[in-house]
Amino acid sequence: MREKIPNRERGFSTFAYSRSTRIRSHPRGVISFVPGLRRWELSTAMLPSPTTRRRFLRQSFCFSAALGLSRVLPPGAWAAEAAGDHFILAIGDFGSDDEKQQAVARGMIRHGEESKRKPDALWLLGDNFYKPMPGGVKSERWQRGFEAMYPAAHFPGPCWAVLGNHDYHDEAGGEKAQLTYAKATPGTRWTLPAKWYRLDFPSLNPLVTFLCLDSNLPSPSGWDEKLGAPRPSLTAAEVAEQQAWFQAELAKPRAAYTAVVAHHPLFTNGQHGDSKPLIAAWDGLLREHGVQFYFCGHDHDLQHLEFEGHPTSFVISGGGGARARELKKMDRGPFGKAIYGFTELQFNAERFIVRHFDANRALLHTFSKTAAGRMQVG
Repeated sequence: MREKIPNRERGFSTFAYSRSTRIRSHPRGVISFVPGLRRWELSTAMLPSPTTRRRFLRQSFCFSAALGLSRVLPPGAWAAEAAGDHFILAIGDFGSDDEKQQAVARGMIRHGEESKRKPDALWLLGDNFYKPMPGGVKSERWQRGFEAMYPAAHFPGPCWAVLGNHDYHDEAGGEKAQLTYAKATPGTRWTLPAKWYRLDFPSLNPLVTFLCLDSNLPSPSGWDEKLGAPRPSLTAAEVAEQQAWFQAELAKPRAAYTAVVAHHPLFTNGQHGDSKPLIAAWDGLLREHGVQFYFCGHDHDLQHLEFEGHPTSFVISGGGGARARELKKMDRGPFGKAIYGFTELQFNAERFIVRHFDANRALLHTFSKTAAGRMQVG
């Protein structure tokens, strides 16, 4: 039986179009009937004007199948796709330590059971733990919120992590516990060797180069009104060191696909808005070196953004457990939805597929990309 999440927790807005979707007007926006979910959904974004729609089409490419694919795939449907492919799951903003985190985790487990395969690895996109963790590396939350929440029986591979703002802010030195946990815990799958690091996957004949960054720059971290001081973040020296490292790694030989992984988005339709400091620091490098993907969290939703002439697909997966938040604007796409869920990466030498699922394992959005940069939704 599919696990149900109350309607009020499912999400708020969807920005996608489909010929198979029936649309009705509504004083607050438009109501669309989603066949795969068998329900009507309200979009708070009005249908674009002709000018806006043309600009959206230029910016976001072909989106025609996005809503029609909102369904749970039957068991065995993945078999033909899986031969020779690698699969990785990704979640962000998941460390809420409550029933929402548990629901998404159970959805991920059941997704693996239904597809009859286990992921090669798990990406943890930051805000891995909300609130204090008494005991640091010895805190019981490591077992409850990570080891048992995402059990090795279902997620046997490494669990690669990056640091989020709550990992710095919710407890003094919280980021240090996450950096030292693996050394203090033999046999754990938790992998966070440094604040920034490189992974080439698989180790033999790599297909993807992952460049993992700490996006907790002083500007995004902001000011703590209670303390009357800047919130914890990278130091100025660390910012400079990471930037030099990032530039150097991009200049080195890389696999066919390059994906940057961090917590904060550069561009987002979510509550936090675009990050001018990160855009200034990293966007030019993404463009210059033809980086195909930027994976992150921070906004508590699932998004996919494309921009005309930009080589990078921006993917936000922040629905791992923290309270879903309605999208702030809907003028960019091709997809965005405030909802609990997770993301799947499937890739081989020919193409790289990204899928967003909700906590009930319904497929919300999918797109593929070749190493040469050809992107297609659906």
